Amino acid sequence: MVTTSERSDLNGEAERIGFFLAPEFSMIALFSAVEPLRVANRLSGRQLYDWRLFSVDGGPVIASNGMSLVVDASISEVERFPAVAVCASYGVERHADRRVLAWLRRLDRQGSELGAIETGTYILARAGLLSGHRVTLHWENVPSFLEEFPDIEVTGELFEAHGKRFTCSGGTGALDLILNRISEHHGHKLAVAVSESLLHDRIRSRDDHQRMALELRLRVRNPALLRIVKAMEINLEEPLPLDDLAKIGTVSRRQLERLFRNLLGDTPSSYYLKLRLRHARHLLEHTSLSILDVSLASGFVSSPYFSRAYRAYFGLSPREDRRRLQGVFSQTGRIHQVLN
Repeated sequence: MVTTSERSDLNGEAERIGFFLAPEFSMIALFSAVEPLRVANRLSGRQLYDWRLFSVDGGPVIASNGMSLVVDASISEVERFPAVAVCASYGVERHADRRVLAWLRRLDRQGSELGAIETGTYILARAGLLSGHRVTLHWENVPSFLEEFPDIEVTGELFEAHGKRFTCSGGTGALDLILNRISEHHGHKLAVAVSESLLHDRIRSRDDHQRMALELRLRVRNPALLRIVKAMEINLEEPLPLDDLAKIGTVSRRQLERLFRNLLGDTPSSYYLKLRLRHARHLLEHTSLSILDVSLASGFVSSPYFSRAYRAYFGLSPREDRRRLQGVFSQTGRIHQVLN
């Protein structure tokens, strides 16, 4: 992020932050970023921050929840801006418009600080603006991001600020990103006051975990089972044999079966298969990878077996489900247009 010496507020001017809204952006992530700026202005008694919303054509943008938001300007009207955050969520691979990529590259040449909220990191990556930078994004999107951009350093942190780039995981992680920015620029006392005003009980640091602890997600505390499930989640592309999983949990094969049956109500093989299928569905929805590449990235060496397993679990073939998943937003948009 910019250093204190670079801030425009030293001259009594508000720090200007722009938010580019891609279709299907996350409303909660955007508001989590904007509201602490508003509260900081109110509590300080002066305008520390000034923010603007941008879209490709200057028209309203429909968020992932179907609500529409009016913006201040089109990207063609914004030749310069000190800091811009790209806000995206679902279907980001369909919204990396070449006009947006060219605009971001132009801002970068002019020295703008560029950031991303949730999957906005994809758009910065496709613009070629993340080389040499450490970034983060929503944990669900990390595997698909790494499939497409294996040379970019990705962390599981809540947010990252590296050089003239800042990225965050989305959701309420955007709130912590901005609170840390307020603390850095205007002092910890103001950041705490803003946090308390928003009923946010603590300011999380960048290295706070995005995800709930595994034992809380599964509602189990058995250390052997937790080790095994963690190993499964890490090894989706190249699934581990059950005997190897049993060794990781330091249990016998029979004990492995019993643990899953008693604590998760499933068999180890079935549980592992469902993890891989859910991973495949995420890749189908959020990447342009071919069906074959999705099957391989999810640990299936046989495409016919992948298709049969996918249909048995989700009720649709991978191709049919991809069309359905990618059509949800466009249908929401059509409904919104009819109502208006």
